[in-house]
Amino acid sequence: MRRLQLVINPSAGGGRAASLQPAVEAALHGAGHDLVVTPTTSLEHADELTRQAVADDRVAVAMGGDGIIGRVAGTVAATGGVLGVLPGGRGNDFCRAAGLPQDAVEACAVLSSGVEQAVDLGAVTSATGEVAFLGIASIGFDSDVQERVLSLPARLGRLVYLYGSLATVASWRHAVFTCTVDGQPLVVRGWSVAVANSGVYGGGMRLAPDASLTDGELDVVTTAATGRLAFLRALPKVFRGTHVDEPTVSVRRARTVGLAADRPFRVFADGDPVGTLPATVSVRPGAVRVVLPG
Repeated sequence: MRRLQLVINPSAGGGRAASLQPAVEAALHGAGHDLVVTPTTSLEHADELTRQAVADDRVAVAMGGDGIIGRVAGTVAATGGVLGVLPGGRGNDFCRAAGLPQDAVEACAVLSSGVEQAVDLGAVTSATGEVAFLGIASIGFDSDVQERVLSLPARLGRLVYLYGSLATVASWRHAVFTCTVDGQPLVVRGWSVAVANSGVYGGGMRLAPDASLTDGELDVVTTAATGRLAFLRALPKVFRGTHVDEPTVSVRRARTVGLAADRPFRVFADGDPVGTLPATVSVRPGAVRVVLPG
């Protein structure tokens, strides 16, 4: 049994988290946990609730999409607490990467039987501040897709990312990305630069198939210029992770990555805008303790 505080975003997944909340509460109470439930009204409110949970010696259980999970993870790491995760959003990519069940009620069992494990945390630093993330930070085509996804209806579910990608291809023009990878210059003209901590995003796209949450490194995935048809033909391969075999895709590993481009992009991570260019992405090895399957 654990002392838990459920930090839930009720609007995640178009209300999916709210609809799951009664069953989740019943499962956690049924397992004998000491549970407090605190819905969030904003990311800043989630910070406050997470600090409250840690101060009260409770596991901060983030329930919602990857954005709220990454936000709670950052505050848990900063305050020396412990993170629990329950899927409640559209993508639930951290759960995929970490081996957690995609069903929220099934994932409750991990809070009973799981063990605390140290997981790497990413951080994006830009003029707008520093934001922690668990998944993938990216710019370029990925940014434009995410901008579109923010305006799409939640009823599309996981398909929202595929739809956003297809709709964005038509208007895309290649960008020039001027980056540094552990201090070494890297210039790429093409589609995108992504910096992966967990390796999965967009509702199951395995962008960095060999990325690990515990290796203390980031996987840097760049996609150079191709025609639209070639890009579309390769797009389904991302769900299997075999796109990295394409000649225009390159993967490097690093601890610190500088990001810039020849036109403005917002940096997105865990599905949310987290910074502006220029930006620096870094990794904090083992920075957050998470209750995961043993």
